[in-house]
Amino acid sequence: MAGRINDDDVKAVRDAVPIDAVVSEYLQLRNAGGGNLKGLCPFHDEKSPSFQVSPSKGLFHCFGCQEGGDTIAFVMKIDHLQFSEVVERLAAKAGITLRYEEGGYNPSHQRGERIRLVEAHKAAAQFYVEQLDGPEAEIGRKFLAERGFDQAAAAHFGVGYSPAGWDHLTRYLRGKGFSDKELIASGISQDGRRGPIDRFRGRLMWPISDTSGDIVGFGARKLRDDDNGPKYLNTPETAIYKKSQVLYGIDLAKKDIAKASRAVVVEGYTDVMACHLAGVTTAIATCGTAFGGDHIKILRRLLMDNGSARVIFTFDGDAAGQKAALRAFEDDQKFAAETYIAIAPDNMDPCDLRLAKGDESVRDLVEPRTPLFEFALRQIVGRYDLETPAGRAAALDEAAPVVAKIKTGSVQREVAVQLAGFVGILDQEYVVHRVNQLAQWARGRGDQRGPARASSRAGAQHQQVQAPTVPAGPALNLRSPAHRTERELLKLALQKPVLVSPAFDAYGVDEFTAPPYAAVRQCIAEVGGAELGVADTREYLVQVLDATPNDTVRKLVTELAVEVFHGKSIDEAYAGEHLVKVRLRAVDRRINDVQGSLARLGSNVAPDHLAAAQNEVWVLQQYAQSLRNSGADAL
Repeated sequence: MAGRINDDDVKAVRDAVPIDAVVSEYLQLRNAGGGNLKGLCPFHDEKSPSFQVSPSKGLFHCFGCQEGGDTIAFVMKIDHLQFSEVVERLAAKAGITLRYEEGGYNPSHQRGERIRLVEAHKAAAQFYVEQLDGPEAEIGRKFLAERGFDQAAAAHFGVGYSPAGWDHLTRYLRGKGFSDKELIASGISQDGRRGPIDRFRGRLMWPISDTSGDIVGFGARKLRDDDNGPKYLNTPETAIYKKSQVLYGIDLAKKDIAKASRAVVVEGYTDVMACHLAGVTTAIATCGTAFGGDHIKILRRLLMDNGSARVIFTFDGDAAGQKAALRAFEDDQKFAAETYIAIAPDNMDPCDLRLAKGDESVRDLVEPRTPLFEFALRQIVGRYDLETPAGRAAALDEAAPVVAKIKTGSVQREVAVQLAGFVGILDQEYVVHRVNQLAQWARGRGDQRGPARASSRAGAQHQQVQAPTVPAGPALNLRSPAHRTERELLKLALQKPVLVSPAFDAYGVDEFTAPPYAAVRQCIAEVGGAELGVADTREYLVQVLDATPNDTVRKLVTELAVEVFHGKSIDEAYAGEHLVKVRLRAVDRRINDVQGSLARLGSNVAPDHLAAAQNEVWVLQQYAQSLRNSGADAL
């Protein structure tokens, strides 16, 4: 049976790996105030960032879909891993050796599937790199040299060579402790008549990494005429490699994409290499598939969808390249970024352009030139004879729905005017009206495949359809002053326990009128109170999260632990104000309850009960007055 990871080691991993560093591998984060960071949530589609990270507490929370938790929970969800797999992965990054209970540690059996597959790819990539220096790989080195890539360039991109034999890599990885089952599952090997054989043989190899930098697959280029396989052969779909969800070069480009708010989409591995070597370090490429929705999600998280973001597509000017550009335009409205197309002179790709005209020509190529929508419209209009009324009408019929997809009304009108000029229709308002009518019809139909998907309300509708359902729980009324105060006090107890301790720990669960807040108060009580967090707030938060009875309460705890405060100065005075407000409301409620009970009983109340109740009311009233006069000093 797999050993349980020692609790102290799990805590060491949590403390050693900053959550903002881990999250930043998947999306761009910006300052959100109060020591928090924000970005576009990777777990649901959204137009503006509602995903917040608190580095000081090691927690994240999305105020849109309610996902939240610590570093381990984030990696578990985004990479679909088990708890132990994530701890092992983060421990490896932090250089922490894990201890296992219940029988010790057996690496070949106890490491999770994803960890093992990634390790197999890492070992394979190193094997391929070493093979590139051998005599057999001369043809591969020549291929690279002819395209302007020297040994240093190959090393930078991890380019290698797969030997032509049947099972060189398979035998090598077996020697490293990987089982045949793991090698087949990884896609590195495939079934042969006598057992597993190498999938890639006699080819130039490019490692394909995910956003976090883990190698999850390979792209292999044919080098010999006697190779009957396709020109490019990629890793098949596996548990860790989904071709629609990976972008070649994203591990190298992600920081510069986020920094420059710009991405350049090229068509192949050598084009990415050429761009990066020429100084265009934001270049990435798809891996054997068209650029699509999942790729857009990756880029949107890095670009943050700000108004200055740019995505530039480079396609060959031939028919296939034009088709690829039009296909990219189909997904254009999923971006908030502006999209452009760049086509090199003489239909050269970036790799050929660098060879022919140097690095500067590559840098010049990817400067935004033609908006993608303009290119798409010109391609459509160009298929018709605009010298005839019938040709102009047909061109308008095909192009108008394209313009109707544009998400911003003002831009849609401007492009409609441009379309009138492209087609040669003098009555611009007629074209504007036609486009507007199509957009309205699409909105009315709610056609997810038509212009409605890209209309001005597409974001809201898309979120309505796809956003995860928030777990059901007792209702909160954030317009209620009582609920707002209780929420703020719980935020203080979770985020700044030193400001409310030890007074907060004397508060009963019943002093919180909103049932969800009462549940959070109960969790704090179960771990020993807020005073526990004075010495180590992060470990205290971990214990509170562990004490939550269900996902609903757990998500509320993470939400409260990262939410910014409403006050300008979060100090003892601010904390005292909220401690007093919550206690004073609780005292007033008790006074009302006792007086109401006496009123209902009327003359039937027993004398001793009446005296006790009146005394309780008097004591509570004196306490309430003291709270009003002296504030937190009266607690």
